[in-house]
Amino acid sequence: MRSPLLDIPGAVAAQAPDESVAAHYGDPYAEQRALARGEAMVDRSNREVVRVSGADRLKWLNDLSSQKLDTLPPGEPTQTLFLDPQGRVEHHLVLIDDGEAVWGHVEPGTAGQLVAFLEKMRFMLRVEVADVTADYAVVSGLRGGPAGEAESGAALPPGAIPMGDDALLPRAALADHLGARPAGLWAYEALRIEAHVPRLGFETDHKTIPHEVGWIGAAVHLSKGCYRGQETVARVHNLGHPPRRLVFLHLDGSVDTLPPHGAAIAREGDEGGDEGGDKVGDEVGFVGSSARHHELGPIALGLVKRTVPVDAPLLAGGVAAAQTVIVPPDAGRNVKIDPALRRRIR
Repeated sequence: MRSPLLDIPGAVAAQAPDESVAAHYGDPYAEQRALARGEAMVDRSNREVVRVSGADRLKWLNDLSSQKLDTLPPGEPTQTLFLDPQGRVEHHLVLIDDGEAVWGHVEPGTAGQLVAFLEKMRFMLRVEVADVTADYAVVSGLRGGPAGEAESGAALPPGAIPMGDDALLPRAALADHLGARPAGLWAYEALRIEAHVPRLGFETDHKTIPHEVGWIGAAVHLSKGCYRGQETVARVHNLGHPPRRLVFLHLDGSVDTLPPHGAAIAREGDEGGDEGGDKVGDEVGFVGSSARHHELGPIALGLVKRTVPVDAPLLAGGVAAAQTVIVPPDAGRNVKIDPALRRRIR
């Protein structure tokens, strides 16, 4: 569903799966700075929107997903995951309950699968599930940029649903720009990477479990009741460590290209191997997302083997990279992600 904001002079479309929204509007760094100050909005209308209504909605979603939702108060945004029976991540949902229904948004192209799964799990409960992507669009930054405290001052239109730094708008309201400067997805992604926040399908693959990317706490409640995939979460948390870990990468700024999603991460330049047997030149992970930050320069997120030393120099798609720990190698029992690393972006 092509966004009307792509008709703004200077707008350049993003790449798949975000091709229906703008990567930028002609000045990526200025847009990024405005978003960080809370003075811009980002069109994320390519994300898909699901609505769950009915008296049993919160308890039902609590029983199916990783977050404790049965006591979620109205107006409090949160995140949850839907896992497969082996504990691997299938869906990541940002949601809010407005007192009558739960509203959530998910990655482009995934709402259909999520709705189909939920429909199969309804049984005799009082719930109704609908894909409302055609009616609602996601925007971000209207109530303050992901790395800033200032507010844009833009008023939400009638029928909008605030979700922290996100909002769900009636799609017709997108064309009005909401009185805020538009910033492209490049700006949003740069601040997301800076904030160490993973994105489903970029920092994850078909094998990803929640511990690997730091979704424990943010999207997983460790002391709630059972749900599909909970045994894996509990086993890793209590007895072991995840096989991979999310890292923040400072990329060599002298290179004029960014490593693309999926590019190999390899060991570079140090002698010997690690406890997993990897040596110089061995592939140890993959690049999730990369961007050019207005202050930090080229940056990326990657997923690497847990056994890679935290000070090992790396090559990300052939670009030299220094790593900063997000998920520690000993993640698991009694290890938590430093909340100071978690900014306001989701």
